[in-house]
Amino acid sequence: MNNALSRRKVLGGIAATVVGWSVANQSWATAAEVDAGHRIDVRQVPALDGTLTTSATDLDRFRQDFGRLKPSAPWAVLRPGSDQDIVKMVNYARTNKLKIAVNGQGGTGDDMESHSVYGQAAVPQGGISIDARAMSKILSINSTNAVVEAGVTWGQLTDAALKVGKTPPALPDYLHLSIGGTVSIGGIGGTVQKFGLLADTVHSMDVVTGTGELVTVSASARPDLFHSILSGGGQTAIILRAKVKLAPAPQRSVVFSLFYDDLATYLADGEKVMAENRFHIQAGEMLRRADDTGWRYKMEVAANYSGTAVPDRAALLAGLRDNRAQAVIEDVAYRDYMFRLDGYEVYLKETGHWYQPKPWLSLFLPASKTKAFMQMVEQELTVGDLGGGFLLFYPYYTGKITRPLAVQPNESVGYLFDLLRFPDPGDPNISQMLEQNRRLYDKAVALGAKRYLVGAIPRMTQADWRTHFGYRWEELCRAKRRYDPANILTPGQGFFG
Repeated sequence: MNNALSRRKVLGGIAATVVGWSVANQSWATAAEVDAGHRIDVRQVPALDGTLTTSATDLDRFRQDFGRLKPSAPWAVLRPGSDQDIVKMVNYARTNKLKIAVNGQGGTGDDMESHSVYGQAAVPQGGISIDARAMSKILSINSTNAVVEAGVTWGQLTDAALKVGKTPPALPDYLHLSIGGTVSIGGIGGTVQKFGLLADTVHSMDVVTGTGELVTVSASARPDLFHSILSGGGQTAIILRAKVKLAPAPQRSVVFSLFYDDLATYLADGEKVMAENRFHIQAGEMLRRADDTGWRYKMEVAANYSGTAVPDRAALLAGLRDNRAQAVIEDVAYRDYMFRLDGYEVYLKETGHWYQPKPWLSLFLPASKTKAFMQMVEQELTVGDLGGGFLLFYPYYTGKITRPLAVQPNESVGYLFDLLRFPDPGDPNISQMLEQNRRLYDKAVALGAKRYLVGAIPRMTQADWRTHFGYRWEELCRAKRRYDPANILTPGQGFFG
């Protein structure tokens, strides 16, 4: 309904509080404009339990994401005070042809931001960002699961669960990410060989669809919607709450860092220890040699334990062909290992790397083509391409990933290829890195690879996305037509233009 707003209709009387959308001006109208005597023809914002604001201070946190590659135009920020706030604003966005997306706002200290790296959580001018920090309560924890609001981070949940001897069985390497945002794209960590993606540990969710319906979903209740949300890039619903699995927590971890100069040996040993189920956690990376003469590989594996049941190190390492003299073995508290990247974050912030643009590239490679792809990568990448970052690279079983939209290579074993660049401050080659991402992506797809829904790949077309999702594309389109027919949710993914 169009309204010429009066002072009486201002929500809360705060100067930066949004009171409506001006169709004629294609901009938000605020209380300050009304107080100045302007008569602005607007679509009035419904009464909210929380706030909708265009304050410059608030918006500064939402103008860019962690990747710092795609700045966003001005928009309004919703801090919901209830489920109904999100229902109302989804309906408002649909009626007024606006875009709306949740912004995870994870991080540490005062560095709270969306941890997408290529505008995936952004909205265009006039769009609405939902501040996930307004939804960050842990609602319950028991022996098998936890119920959390979508803005809770994995770090928050880990610390709360450890107090009762539990832990999420699957965790990302960096724990200060929102649970809702992570499961929307999948979420991966060093237990993927056993538990799949973080999205695979979700039992059920309370969500609001793009049609404004508030519903509880699971594998048995509205399964089409449930499966379209997990690893679906936020295209069909906004997650309010999730029930996620918990498992008994160990007390300590014996962490083995094993180094390889030969790619083939690294691949063989990685698949060997995975097949033999030797370790609880298995990751790895490609590293520059200390003398800068080329690349080497590190397998990072961990055996967890409690009490006096200390793992047999000799048995765990038997038959492996790493450069044993270079091996590093540490016995650490389980929590310390889970939060191991916190210290590296401090280092990256001190050196300025944390605040640079981040042209990341994340892929799932088919095992049979991995050696050929990595040999090409060895020739193409330089130490400058990493800056202060790293390239994660390790095997997993594709069958452990059960969410349909987390599409995988058509082989039983895949490899995560996660090029997490933190360019040196002032590096002039960001655009070249983006073009390198596109080249590597095209070559990987030709080999049967799939992308992980993070990363920065320029010029992704709908044809690219159709190829990526394969026969699952039609499932995603059907869910989109049913649950977000006005195409208002999470436009930054770019799936539908």
